[in-house]
Amino acid sequence: MCGIFGYFDGKFAAISDEALLSMGDVISYRGPDGCGIFHDLDGAVGLGNRRLAIIDIENGNQPFTSDCGNYVVVQNGEIFNYLEIRTELSAKGYDFKTDSDTEVILKMYECWGVGALEKLNGMFAIAIYDKVLDTVHLIRDRVGEKPLYYFYEDDRLVFASEVKSVLTRTDGEICLDALAEYLSFNYVPQPRTMFRNIFHVEPGTFLSFDRSGMKKTAWWRLPGAEPDLGDRESEWCAEFRDILDDAVALRLRTDVPFGAFLSGGVDSSSVVGSMAGYLDEPVKTYCIGFTDSRFDESKFAQQAATMFGTQHVCEFVEPNLLEYWPAATYHCDQPHGDVSFLPTYRVARLAAKDVKVVLTGDGADELFAGYDKYANFFDDPDVFQMSSTNFAEKYADSIALFNQHEIDRLLLPKSRSESSEPGVYNDRVLKTLSDAQSDDRINQVLYLDTTLLLSGNNLVKPDRMGMAASIENRSPFLDYRMLEFAFKAPGNVKFRHGVTKYMYKKAVSELIGHDLTYRRKQMFTVPVGEWLRDVLLKDCRDLLISEKVRGRGHLDLEYVEELINEHSTGVENHTRKLRALMALEHWCQKFLDRESVSSGFSMFSIEERLA
Repeated sequence: MCGIFGYFDGKFAAISDEALLSMGDVISYRGPDGCGIFHDLDGAVGLGNRRLAIIDIENGNQPFTSDCGNYVVVQNGEIFNYLEIRTELSAKGYDFKTDSDTEVILKMYECWGVGALEKLNGMFAIAIYDKVLDTVHLIRDRVGEKPLYYFYEDDRLVFASEVKSVLTRTDGEICLDALAEYLSFNYVPQPRTMFRNIFHVEPGTFLSFDRSGMKKTAWWRLPGAEPDLGDRESEWCAEFRDILDDAVALRLRTDVPFGAFLSGGVDSSSVVGSMAGYLDEPVKTYCIGFTDSRFDESKFAQQAATMFGTQHVCEFVEPNLLEYWPAATYHCDQPHGDVSFLPTYRVARLAAKDVKVVLTGDGADELFAGYDKYANFFDDPDVFQMSSTNFAEKYADSIALFNQHEIDRLLLPKSRSESSEPGVYNDRVLKTLSDAQSDDRINQVLYLDTTLLLSGNNLVKPDRMGMAASIENRSPFLDYRMLEFAFKAPGNVKFRHGVTKYMYKKAVSELIGHDLTYRRKQMFTVPVGEWLRDVLLKDCRDLLISEKVRGRGHLDLEYVEELINEHSTGVENHTRKLRALMALEHWCQKFLDRESVSSGFSMFSIEERLA
């Protein structure tokens, strides 16, 4: 787990070593254990890495350069099957000087080129400079566990693990198309970012830059569903468990202390149960509990911890974690209306006192239909008979933050006229649903959420909040074998008779017990909606109804005030809308107004106050 950064100038305009190093300094928390750069001033190309040492602590410093000097590699992430690939390369005569997984990437590229990416089982964002081809490759893992941003204009490429690193080499202006999408989705779907001309390398793709331009290549995509299982349910359950167990085993490869986040939900409990089967010592598990019982899952976490004999640490906190919000937004680079980022940071901070790696249950809800919204949406049998367009519009309406009519009211004319045409939100949903390799309605929806929601929001949370605490998150459910297994399964395996994760729960019930398997799902969040009616009402008004917001000229403040009044008086529940608008304003202050992250809301200053 690290941060990478670099540049490639097609017109041979080089930057200084100091400028290159400054790109890494701004994301030093991603890699507090070291910094390294490769810099060819004549070629006007530089690659850098901030390292969080996980594998081969002594010798794994990056960049890695081939013996011939023709190839240079930096990566952010981990290749979990690096030992197997290393064995295959050794049999072909390749020698290794370290035990690092990054050296395996280097030798793999030397042997097979960029076309061998399918061999990698891991979470990764990789940059490779090929001096022979005079090309820089930017490579992203299958579902976007690791971030990788780039700016490319006038033959000049700047790339990094976080946008703020890219911003050291270019100005950041708001992208109004991204603003419209944020207000629709509650996050910015990739490849856009909230910054004009700064983009995200899309999951499962790589970009190649040479002196003549850029080429994009998709190297992986989710498969389509196979026929109904029929009477093969027991075989499906056995295969699910086999994949989960092996995915867990691979993610236990580390040279540093490790543990797991444990909420007591079906996902984290299954991961911890599998971990316990491999280890001779107790699994170290971590959770936070809330003093408000409506949001507290700690008793379920303790139940799972007792079941598997873990070394369990639970810290109780007040639900109001909103003092972290501005700093969390800074670390995320973009606004996210999801306040579960805040307790995620707290549990990461708790675990980081003891370990540098944690296993999590991220991704299972999108792969196996774990959210209540699926039960609510598919409760209407008519959705299975709708045309593709009507189906897309209905699902788009069900998940929209602001619908098109509301966006037209919210955005002032200047922002509306420069942003996407009306209907772009539904068009985005329709196109993504149509890209699914299946006519299975359930799998189409899961494909959309895996493609957009998972990569655009839900995987941002563990990466950014983990990295803010300098801790690595690994999710066995995002092993590519589990991804492919999940999407080969028909939708009725995942949602049936109103039960979410239908077959998955059958598969793990023997491992974690009936009570943990079938307990009601709780969201890892805080009661912002209630606070916005009383204790946070003034803060909400002060943040959103101000001359600073008016001066930006994007939002109709009369409509914003109408939303606040309707919510505070109980006429409507606008929690999601107000939450998103507050997150947007925190982002504007940090990235457009360039307010210092240390101005009272820094995670680091908060840590000092909490110590």
